[in-house]
Amino acid sequence: MEIRNIAIIAHVDHGKTSLTNSLMKQSGLAEDNFTMDTNELEKERGITIYSKNTSIFYKNTKINIVDTPGHADFSSEVERVLRSIDSVLLVVDAKEGPMPQTKFVLKKSLELGLKPIVVINKIDKPAARPDKVQEMVYELFLDLGANDEQLNFEVIYTNGRDGIAKKNINDESNNLEPLLDLILEKVAPVSSDELTNKELRAQPFNLGYDNFLGRLAICRIYEGKIRKNDNVFVKSIDGQLRKGKIVKMFTFHGLEKVELDEAIAGDIVIIAGIPDIFIGETICLNPEAELLPIIHIDEPTISLNFLVNNSPFAGRDGKFVTNKQIKERLEKETEVNVGLKIDFSSTEYYKVSGRGELHIAILLEKMRREGYELQISKPQVIFKEENGEKLEPYEEVIIDVPNDMSGVVIEKLSKRKGTMTEMKSDAIHTRIIFEIPTRGLLGYKSEFIVDTRGEGILSSRVIGFKKYAGEIEKRNVGSMVSMATGKSSGFSLFNLQERGVLYIGHGEDVYEGMVIGNVSKGNDLTVNPTKGKELSNMRASGSDEAIKLTPPNVLDIEKGMSIMSDDEYLEITPNFVRLRKQYLTNVERIRQKRKQWSYFTEDYIIFF
Repeated sequence: MEIRNIAIIAHVDHGKTSLTNSLMKQSGLAEDNFTMDTNELEKERGITIYSKNTSIFYKNTKINIVDTPGHADFSSEVERVLRSIDSVLLVVDAKEGPMPQTKFVLKKSLELGLKPIVVINKIDKPAARPDKVQEMVYELFLDLGANDEQLNFEVIYTNGRDGIAKKNINDESNNLEPLLDLILEKVAPVSSDELTNKELRAQPFNLGYDNFLGRLAICRIYEGKIRKNDNVFVKSIDGQLRKGKIVKMFTFHGLEKVELDEAIAGDIVIIAGIPDIFIGETICLNPEAELLPIIHIDEPTISLNFLVNNSPFAGRDGKFVTNKQIKERLEKETEVNVGLKIDFSSTEYYKVSGRGELHIAILLEKMRREGYELQISKPQVIFKEENGEKLEPYEEVIIDVPNDMSGVVIEKLSKRKGTMTEMKSDAIHTRIIFEIPTRGLLGYKSEFIVDTRGEGILSSRVIGFKKYAGEIEKRNVGSMVSMATGKSSGFSLFNLQERGVLYIGHGEDVYEGMVIGNVSKGNDLTVNPTKGKELSNMRASGSDEAIKLTPPNVLDIEKGMSIMSDDEYLEITPNFVRLRKQYLTNVERIRQKRKQWSYFTEDYIIFF
């Protein structure tokens, strides 16, 4: 049986997973209600977070498929997958055309010498423009430096949700066979007797974990055979050699893992038995075997600190609350989440670095659902220095907004050191493209939703490190800080809601130093949200009208990360997300400010 290995890549929500689901169903390997996104968070958010392996069988050929995430924060998942396959299906929305993550995944594919098959998806949309999108894709290939062979790409038109593919837009079709035939025609088989007869060389490109088998490695076999119970050598990226044994081995049959005793060159398998295996290492039988090319993963762009929760409400609803438990959970995460970097050198906190706010927010959401309780500091951009010059990460931002809202978006991004590179308008919408420091985007997305009344679409991708842009002007919003501990009062909140936006509602537990809302004046405001109406037997006309409270802007992890200040922590528990000051009492906060001022004046005097 021949073997072909492909990955499905695209921008978020362009239909990768729907297309994969339909391929599985038409191959008879899945039911009608099946979805590749099996993780609870993936189902809730409607996005792919983790890459997933599957396989289908068509005309005596095994096609290994890797479904990849489309969000920029999970791009490390895409990077390592591309090294393990032989071609990609580049899925592009027939209405939206290429978006930021489309550029990222295509660039990585072209750099590896892959020749994509372009899948123009969602051709059933009323506003679909497949011909125009095909032109846009061709221009993108040119911009990214595609060679002549890559520019001669194949195009196929699909409705992934309904499982329809067409070689030509006007063809009649009711299934995905035209796409499958195109894969067999254009993707070369990777299995051959010549490769199988060579000495074993395999490489892990993804990791997993099993409670009974321990760490699992998803590997591509490049040469030779691998057998169950083989004693193997593992070569690290720096050439260090260690021994291991293949205890169990599985292959993919649809989404099912089928145990097997032997696998040959070209196939993708799961191996168990090597507890310290890592992505990019070389598995071989001969210790003199040449290392396979290293799998490079782009650097993290933001970092923040994970700390033990020490708020007055600490330990109320968390199961895992200690420093040791948080550390053990983070160590476990590093085994499978290669885009994450964690510094365990400090005993007071753990510095966690990731590819974006969503990347770290997903980890925090998983931890709280597992029963962990902790608090985090404000996310900070990671800077680096090259040749004596300070550099910071930049992102390309593509924004689609109604025409009448483009002005406020341009104004705010320009103040945040954004540079507009392109602007296109039609009768209804405007598309704006900016290059902006990652610092400029932190905290902006919530503002963007308000400014565009939820009608705007914002997408971004990291484009690398560039020269430090200087200080960035942002909207200065102060915090509304509770001075009391108790339950919030509707009477008090009614008066406070005129001062800003509240994060809590009536009857909620609050403590001194907890941030209950924001104020638009720019300075922190200390308030008493527990104060009730004084009782009296005297009545006045109009004094007892019903209180009407504006629904609170309830915090979640992502929202809290975007709005918190440098002197605040975000408290995260299984049931609550609270914003708080690092120093809870007003006296402590004043004392700390005085200390900082004295340090500043001392430095100032020394300088002069």
